[in-house]
Amino acid sequence: MRRRSLRTRLVVAAVTLIAVVCAVIGTVTTIALRSHLYEQLDGQLGELGMRATGPRVFASRSERPPGPPPGAELPRRDPLDFVSKGPQELGTVGAVLDGHGAIARAVVSEERRADRSSGQAHAAPLTDAQAAALGTVAEDGRPHTVDVPVLGEYRVAAVSGERGSFLVGLPTDRVTNTLQTLIAVEVSVTGAGLIAASLAGAAAVGMALRPLRRVAATATRVSELPLHRGEVALHERVPDAEADPATEVGQVGAALNRMLDHVHEALDARQRSETRVRRFVADASHELRTPLASIRGYAELTRRGSEEAGPDTRHALRRIESEARRMSGLVEDLLLLARLDAGRPLSSESTDLSPIVVDALSDARAAGAGHAWRLDLPDEPMLVTGDPARLHQVLLNLLANARTHTPPGTTVTARVQREGPWVRLDVEDDGPGIPPALLPHVFERFARGDASRARAGGGAGADGAVPAATVVPGTSGASGGSAAPGATGSTGLGLAIVQAVTTAHGGTVGARSVPGRTVFTVHLPAVTDPGAPAAETPLAVDVPRAAETPRVVDVPVVAETPRVVDVPPAVDLPPAAETPSAVDPPRAAPAAPPGPAPGA
Repeated sequence: MRRRSLRTRLVVAAVTLIAVVCAVIGTVTTIALRSHLYEQLDGQLGELGMRATGPRVFASRSERPPGPPPGAELPRRDPLDFVSKGPQELGTVGAVLDGHGAIARAVVSEERRADRSSGQAHAAPLTDAQAAALGTVAEDGRPHTVDVPVLGEYRVAAVSGERGSFLVGLPTDRVTNTLQTLIAVEVSVTGAGLIAASLAGAAAVGMALRPLRRVAATATRVSELPLHRGEVALHERVPDAEADPATEVGQVGAALNRMLDHVHEALDARQRSETRVRRFVADASHELRTPLASIRGYAELTRRGSEEAGPDTRHALRRIESEARRMSGLVEDLLLLARLDAGRPLSSESTDLSPIVVDALSDARAAGAGHAWRLDLPDEPMLVTGDPARLHQVLLNLLANARTHTPPGTTVTARVQREGPWVRLDVEDDGPGIPPALLPHVFERFARGDASRARAGGGAGADGAVPAATVVPGTSGASGGSAAPGATGSTGLGLAIVQAVTTAHGGTVGARSVPGRTVFTVHLPAVTDPGAPAAETPLAVDVPRAAETPRVVDVPVVAETPRVVDVPPAVDLPPAAETPSAVDPPRAAPAAPPGPAPGA
């Protein structure tokens, strides 16, 4: 059941209370008026009985004095002439009772039909049924209500006097009509009053609740502020006029203001703490770049020196270089995230996303020859405004995520399409998927899970953490550094960088995953200016055509989308294992016995 608003409930309660009060007043008034009118009618009935019986009225025949002696001559007079003569109203009923209490004759006064304009009445006899209805009245001298057929309801009383015993009655039409008129007036006035009370009550309650609505509007504006991240300017407060503790609404407003003060202090403290941590990360990352570069340089210099080193030493030096490169990638990632968190602007230019996707997929194919790589590109340029280098990094991270956390043989598809005012980029794979419990956290920094999405080089990283140290020869890695081929160390920051870069471009990124299908979707604002410069056509890249020894031959090319191609292995790129940084250089000819070092 839908709950009504406070304003509606207050108005309904007030109107209901007014209706109950009006009903009680009307009922009491009607009962009191009915009693009064019936008392008046009974008084008129007593006067009518006095005219019928003479000056004195006897309640019963036993109280009546004896009449004239038998045989005495009585004046000739109609005993029921009081019905048609006198001030009584039309419809007056009279009946003569015999010595046994039976009705000897009964008449009713009615207007003469011959001359209705004269207003004179005459006595018309009652029918047997009407007389029988009058005969049910007890001879106790008190008025009784009798329903006479055809004539209606009457107040009838049995009276006795010098002139004999009679039944006299007056109609109750006037009383009934008066009461019905009163009830109609009461209902009409009550209805009009309730309507007026509803309108006035709604207006009054609305004015009374206006401060409460302002308090609610303040709370609504606060709820719409992005309080979960960044520096929050929480300046919304309830006006002082609605924060007066002397009123109930003012107490709510004052309490809300105090709560907002506490929330502002907490958010300010959080922001200061995050700023200190961010500054520390940026400073530490910046300071670590030089020592890590020195470690890599000295390790490589030692490994390439003329002094003979054993296999274990050479392996240890290679591992030092590899881990130094991995640490350099981590430092670069942390430094990039710190700069993006600080709100530093990126370079902005009109960029076609299709060539960037082709280049990134080509690099990913070279690093993951065991996967099947597919492109799905539109015919027209997909222009966005952004930093080409960072967008390329987003693509590298998403593709490296799919390559690293899916087993060999998995098909990875990069798809670009227009979707309203957005350019949509999808990176889809048919790998084992991401656990549902981990899916909401894949874009968090250093988020890691179990090994449901198997890593190519071991370890677990179900979040899709990008191996920042893995690069393709001749290209830049996800973190902007380089590493030994085949290195699979993951910093756990790849998808965090994807989200940060996408957000900095005014876009959004999301992930959907079920077993057998995982899709990472990036939305970027499209360039709508038709005069914007277009980039190269997407196919103008050094990627062999599908007809040249395609590696994935079991996936047919869709005829409706001719630019959906399977990417074959790049035969012009050396294998990852043959990168010079991963092998020892050629040995020089045996040198002369060591002597003093130059400059010693």
